[in-house]
Amino acid sequence: MVTHDKNNNKTVRPLSHSEINYLVSAIRMVTDMVIYHPQREQRTNSTDDVSRNMAAPVMEHNKHSSNALPHLTLVRTGSSTFQSPSEDGNFTDDVVALVQKEIGGDLKSLKKVSGLLEQLTLENKQLEEQVLTVSSSVPLRVSAALSVAQESRVKLESLLEKERLLSNTLQQHLQGAQVWADSIGQVLAQLDTLERHMKYLQCLARIEELSDSIQQYLMTNSMWDAVSAIDRMASLDMGLRESGCSHLQAFLRETLCFWHKILKDKLASDFEEVLTQFHWPFISPPTQTLSPPANVQEFNSQLELLVSQLLSLQTSDDLISEKRETPSRPGQSQTPPLSLPIQIMLLPLSKRFRYHFTGNRQTNNLSKPEWFLTQVLIWMGNSSNFMDEKIQPILDRAGAKVNARVELCRGLLTLAQEKLAQDTPRLLYDDALFCHLVDEVLQFEKELRSTHSYPRAYPGVLHILLEETVFQKWLSVERKMAVEKVDAMLSAEGAWSSQYKDITDVDELKAPDCAETFMTLLLVITERYRALPCPRAQLSFLALQKELVDDFRIRLTQVMKEESRQPLSPRYCAILNAANYISTVLSDWGDNVFFLQLQQAAVSVGEEILGPLGATETGRLASLEGSLFEALLALLERLRGDMLGRLLDAVMRDVKEKAQPYCKDRWISLPSQSDQATMSLSSSACPMMLCLRDHLLQLQQMLCLPLFQMFWQGLAERLNSFIYEDLILYNHFNEGGAAQLQYDMTRNLFPLFGHYCKRPENFFKHVKEACLILTLKVGPALLLCDMLKQSEEEEGILNHQQPSPESALNELGVYKLAPSDVQILLNLRTAWLNQS
Repeated sequence: MVTHDKNNNKTVRPLSHSEINYLVSAIRMVTDMVIYHPQREQRTNSTDDVSRNMAAPVMEHNKHSSNALPHLTLVRTGSSTFQSPSEDGNFTDDVVALVQKEIGGDLKSLKKVSGLLEQLTLENKQLEEQVLTVSSSVPLRVSAALSVAQESRVKLESLLEKERLLSNTLQQHLQGAQVWADSIGQVLAQLDTLERHMKYLQCLARIEELSDSIQQYLMTNSMWDAVSAIDRMASLDMGLRESGCSHLQAFLRETLCFWHKILKDKLASDFEEVLTQFHWPFISPPTQTLSPPANVQEFNSQLELLVSQLLSLQTSDDLISEKRETPSRPGQSQTPPLSLPIQIMLLPLSKRFRYHFTGNRQTNNLSKPEWFLTQVLIWMGNSSNFMDEKIQPILDRAGAKVNARVELCRGLLTLAQEKLAQDTPRLLYDDALFCHLVDEVLQFEKELRSTHSYPRAYPGVLHILLEETVFQKWLSVERKMAVEKVDAMLSAEGAWSSQYKDITDVDELKAPDCAETFMTLLLVITERYRALPCPRAQLSFLALQKELVDDFRIRLTQVMKEESRQPLSPRYCAILNAANYISTVLSDWGDNVFFLQLQQAAVSVGEEILGPLGATETGRLASLEGSLFEALLALLERLRGDMLGRLLDAVMRDVKEKAQPYCKDRWISLPSQSDQATMSLSSSACPMMLCLRDHLLQLQQMLCLPLFQMFWQGLAERLNSFIYEDLILYNHFNEGGAAQLQYDMTRNLFPLFGHYCKRPENFFKHVKEACLILTLKVGPALLLCDMLKQSEEEEGILNHQQPSPESALNELGVYKLAPSDVQILLNLRTAWLNQS
């Protein structure tokens, strides 16, 4: 095949097979010179042990040179055997392609072979230099690394040998020292035993020394020294508390008790003698007739001395009596033991209390718990001045952090608590006596906290009522008595009348007696459990209150259904007032601080008492959005709405009946306004207007103000719809009829509601705007009608220049009626339509 060379304008003949074979042989010879050079093989083999796995350089085809060879890859294996693409089956094809490209069919192009040979020779020289560089540097690095590794190995073997020798030496030393260690351990154990025995004997000697000192001080009447020795002995007793020497502890405690009793009895005897000089105890209120002691200054000094000495015995007294800070009920702080001077001062009062209120004394009467409770309060009041004026200054100077009057109250409260704990279980089966006991305890607690300023941190007597058995009995009795009172108040003769009905300023809510008495009952229950220290108990009473409210609501519903045939009766309105009154009071309670605190407690502990709370309800309670009475308020609101709806239905039935002649009046043939001298109310509208006036006046008297507001607004809304739909849309109007309708509405109907608001026409927007359209003059009416028709025809076409129907109606004062409603009203006009 002959090809034509466009550049040289010559005809190029393709090479023959013999010529191609010759060129292939030449290329093979040149390639072998590059790939397999004897000198490079010899140098490479010399470093074969070092870099046996190193890959031979790769020679790639230079794309920018026209004389470059195709991609030739030189790969060396571990045996110095080279493989190249010439051994591939495609090598011949690649060479043929190269020859065709570089030389073509022109034999003159064979001179390019010499250039190709020079290029390959240069590359071969560069490769030899690279191999020489690698072969000369690698052995030196390897030799250095081997040398360092050999030195490290020698050093490591030396260190291991030293470690073995030291280990053997240490083991031998330890074996030899074990004998000495065992011997020394025995000696140390003996020394420890001797030391313990010595300390034991020292403690005994110390106890004997302190005991002899106390005896000597008592013989010489050195009371302060004796008190100090007792205090040191008490400190020693506390120091031995963690010791395992039980016999020593028992001996020390017996010795301490012996001397403490002797010293305490002597100080107590002296203290009582001094108190007697101050007329202690004050059984009756102190008066000025009691003469002060002759040597008042001396007795004051003795009093201060004895109180201070007794305070110093407090530590040993607590140890002997095993008095620890007794924990009170949950939520209250722990109370420390009574101070020793107050204990001695309480002794004569305690004797009197047990004498009068235990055993077979007449004063020990289960039905009269107020006797011993009142007696305790009297003693507190009688002794308060003496405690504040005489004892408290001494305690302050002695550094005692106690309040004398509060300490005395705590001691007297112990007597009352013990008495209540004994009597309360005996009254669980008598409801009347149990209720009387609860009332007296609550009154006692109230007076204790208020009159005597007893701190809230200290427990009073209410925890007696919070014992599980007693508390459940209290709840059941409260529920039983509340239900009985509700039955009695609903069956009373004046249950549905208000005791303030003749006093309008006071009786705004017009609550009937039964509702007011019921809420007073709930308020009394609240005051009874308000002072309880346990939120769980308070929530239990709250659940009882909610149960009572729901029961009362059900009773109101039952009575309402009996009166539903006469919804305009005073009793029906009284039931409605009762539901509104209870709802109003519960809403106010929801914002009360006490119930808000209970609301927070209900989030954490209320589920066990108030039932399971949903996540939404719990969140509302926690965020104070809702209230504890929210569910009850919803039920009462439903009852109030239902009753108000029934009331409106009854009034509207009466109004519609009276309005039938007025609706059927001949509005199309009434004389025009110009034909009448003066306008007056339509005769057919008089029954309807009188009916409305009578019902409004009647219900204004029977309903409370908030309910009446809701009533007349609902009545106005229904009346507006009735007149618009059943009167206006049902008839056609001439000019006189439209004017008469407007006069009846604006001058008679609207003023009926003008007594309850300033702008009553706002509640009759349909009627007011309908009258405005019906009385519109003929010209504006025709223009309005044309505009409404045009806007209806052009509906869907946006026209910014043409005003919208709504804006045109707004200019006329029509805001409520839609354009379609206005078209209907315009079609009800007869006079201008006939003219048109």
